Amino acid sequence: MAIPDYQSIMLPLLELAGDGETHQVRKAMELLAQRFTLTDDETRKLVPSGRQPIFLNRITWARTYLAKAGLLESPKRGVFRITERGRQVLAQPPSTINIKFLMQFEEFRVFRQLRGKKTSKDGATELDNGVPGDTPEENLEAAYQTIRENLANDILHTIKQCSPEFFEQLVVDLLVRMGYGGSRQEAAQAVGRFGDGGIDGIIKEDLLGLDIIYIQAKRWENVVGRPEVQKFAGALQGKQAHKGVFITTSEFSREAKEFAATIQTKIILIEGTQLADFMIDHGVGVTTVNIYELKRMDSDYFEG
Repeated sequence: MAIPDYQSIMLPLLELAGDGETHQVRKAMELLAQRFTLTDDETRKLVPSGRQPIFLNRITWARTYLAKAGLLESPKRGVFRITERGRQVLAQPPSTINIKFLMQFEEFRVFRQLRGKKTSKDGATELDNGVPGDTPEENLEAAYQTIRENLANDILHTIKQCSPEFFEQLVVDLLVRMGYGGSRQEAAQAVGRFGDGGIDGIIKEDLLGLDIIYIQAKRWENVVGRPEVQKFAGALQGKQAHKGVFITTSEFSREAKEFAATIQTKIILIEGTQLADFMIDHGVGVTTVNIYELKRMDSDYFEG
């Protein structure tokens, strides 16, 4: 079963609180997971940022909206219980509780107005309509992922238009930003100036130079097959080397990946999409336009 959206969670969450007891959010998550027959993998699935389970995030937003409508209250941090208004709703339970249903309560309408939302006839907002049932955080992260994917595609397309010499410089910049190669001057002297038996360069593994990593960098359009990886592995053996990185602007075939995973020599394969992601993560070839911080209330501050 798919993870239910936050509006589908509202009525079951209110019914759970219908016993009048105080409930912990984490415990409610376990009970609701049983209600929706979710597997452990589904309850553990994370939002794109990896900071919180999707199911818990949707329960939190369902609780927030029910509280803004006066159906739930939070006597202290991390817990909730039903209000008298919530009991009245359950006395004649609706078939579902969603944004449209909550709009009948003045407190909830004020809450929406304070957030500056334009509400449609069905009670949903522009943000709610990003993907039906997604929470605001999920919509925000989805938008971020879309922007990031478009940026990665643009980066990869631009790299393929550049010269092989520029690609070598790019590899140097990225590896240094990632903590390899010692200084950039040292790395630049190694990468792109080796050209020996299937090896394009060497670079220090750390600042002290305790080990050496051999590099193969291919600005290709076609899929890199097993023979190319085998050639690189043979070159490493000829140098009695144990570590190598094969970077390409295209992708590796399934046979190439299987070969790299089974040999004793450690060879890391970096495809074009991963290369672009590394560049974004480490600030190579990109510039920051805006920074948005997502904050939560510090309950400890107010309790202190």
